[in-house]
Amino acid sequence: MKRTAWAAAAVLLVATAAATAAEKVALPKGYEKWQKSTEKVVNDKSSLFYGIHNIYVDKKAMPAYQKGGPYPEGSRFVVVQHTIRNEGGKPVKGKKSMVVLMKKDAKQTATGGWLFAGFTPEGKLSGVDSVKNCFECHLKEAKDRDFVISRYADFK
Repeated sequence: MKRTAWAAAAVLLVATAAATAAEKVALPKGYEKWQKSTEKVVNDKSSLFYGIHNIYVDKKAMPAYQKGGPYPEGSRFVVVQHTIRNEGGKPVKGKKSMVVLMKKDAKQTATGGWLFAGFTPEGKLSGVDSVKNCFECHLKEAKDRDFVISRYADFK
């Protein structure tokens, strides 16, 4: 009986710590000043990334990004996504629809050593499932590049 109570308490403690850690995740201040990619248009309406987006890469991640990985602890990427508007038959940026943070964090074992967090256009956590909505694609598409899907060659 005591063993069961201790196990339940340990599970509750881990869950509480994980929830607290998730609440403390925030977009990095000043990420808009990091190196920024050209606009990428994703026309696949079934994609989570349907829209027009830019990737911001911090100074720590950039040398590894240029080489295709691996990335040092603390490396960060921010993706800012906008809706697509049609203007004269061409896709143009609409309203901001989502912001995503990817940060190298060895404690995130369920997601390959990366923290994934989705945010609303206003910068509040969106509750995106980091395994189902993020890591599953990164695992499938970029396991050999330390789970970073985009490539530096596509950045500029």
